[in-house]
Amino acid sequence: MNNAEKLKNLLELEIIPDLESAIDTLFEEIDKAKNASKEQKDDLEEMREMRTECFAIVEEIKRDELDEEEVNELLEELVDMKTEA
Repeated sequence: MNNAEKLKNLLELEIIPDLESAIDTLFEEIDKAKNASKEQKDDLEEMREMRTECFAIVEEIKRDELDEEEVNELLEELVDMKTEA
């Protein structure tokens, strides 16, 4: 498995589902409180943007639009983020 496939799998199998779960949890918190704080709104917007970026990266991988250096940098960055969490 090359790094592009590893990156795609990491995004599709871990990062995107984790983001979607966090978004759902935040929506539940907002619903219970019947109102969203500024921090919650900001967090929600940030998570949505990250999810959109992840989907875009997956599409770029499928179309073979990322060079090896970009793939390696993204993979390293995401693995670091994942291990810090």
